[in-house]
Amino acid sequence: MTAGFGSGDGRPAGAEPDDVGGPTAGRPGPPPPRAEPYPSAPPTWSTPPAGGAVPSRPVPAPRADRPVPPNTGQWGTPSAGPYGPAAPAAAASYPPAAPSFPTAGGYPPPGGVQPLAAAGHAGWPGAAPPAVRPTRRRWPAVLATLAIVVLAAVAGLQAYQLDRLGQRLADTDRRLAQAQDGDGARLDGLDERAEALEKQAGAAFNPEAVASAVLPSVFRVRAGQFTGTAFAVGKPTAEGGTNLFTNFHVVEAVWDSGDREVFLERTSQRFPATIVKVDKANDVAHLRTSGKFTGLVTAPAAAKSGQQIVVVGAPLGLEDSVTTGVVSALRPAQGGSGPAIQFDAPINPGNSGGPVINGSKQVVGIATAKARNAEGIGLAVPIKVACDGFKIC
Repeated sequence: MTAGFGSGDGRPAGAEPDDVGGPTAGRPGPPPPRAEPYPSAPPTWSTPPAGGAVPSRPVPAPRADRPVPPNTGQWGTPSAGPYGPAAPAAAASYPPAAPSFPTAGGYPPPGGVQPLAAAGHAGWPGAAPPAVRPTRRRWPAVLATLAIVVLAAVAGLQAYQLDRLGQRLADTDRRLAQAQDGDGARLDGLDERAEALEKQAGAAFNPEAVASAVLPSVFRVRAGQFTGTAFAVGKPTAEGGTNLFTNFHVVEAVWDSGDREVFLERTSQRFPATIVKVDKANDVAHLRTSGKFTGLVTAPAAAKSGQQIVVVGAPLGLEDSVTTGVVSALRPAQGGSGPAIQFDAPINPGNSGGPVINGSKQVVGIATAKARNAEGIGLAVPIKVACDGFKIC
């Protein structure tokens, strides 16, 4: 048998395939369509007569409403069989049946039928394939969003750091201002202490400094056969000269003789001076010279016991001699003599009329005498007595 199970094999209606019950009986797939004869047509198939001769009978034409498709089975074009010639292939226009049998290892599909996968959708033959939507790439948007988030985080971190830096700078400025205020206060305190130390140093007794300031204003005075000491005091006179103090007993011989001229000597220089006025009770004499010399400053307060002093004079004619001591006591006026300052600085004849200076370089008295047959007892006229009597300080 050469004809197979195609979409049509040209067999008459009711005929069974040759291999029914054979090895291909178990193959899947629907039976081929049947070509039904016209109702008035005689039977197409019949049992062959005895003798094996099969009469040749015409094959009825297929019905007009059921055209038979050509045989396109896997065994090729149908041929004549033992039962007669094959039916002629007729043009068919109806769609082939959709096979459901497998294509691999089984019957191939008819030539006019496409596989389901070729139809566009698995399991739905003939259905239009769905429109394929293009895949949109979303990663650029994701990256842009991530970049914005990162930038925002970085900006926030920088803003936070700037704020912290500003706070730290403000704290530093505040601490610096406080430190500067503290330093200023300490500097002010140091300045005040320095001033206090300067005052203390000034108040401290320094015989060298006192002698250096006083000596240019102290002279050896020669009055006839006697010598003593005189010192400039106060401001210059109206004529431009200088006023001086000394003891009356130094110039007493010249004064009593009616003469008024004495001489001031210093470093081989000699300056004439005039006796202007004397105070015999307090042993003070006022001299005046035409030369210009710096007058010493007088102390505004009276000397005190224990106060350190410097005595400058020309003992035994030795000019610019300096001795030091302290004020031992203040003696009031007694027996017709005025008040006196007792001190322990050594003095000798020639010191009479010399200044007694305190630590502030101020004149507190005029050295007058010393005790005989005793050491460390000297007497001076308070400077206030001399200034009140002559009004030249």
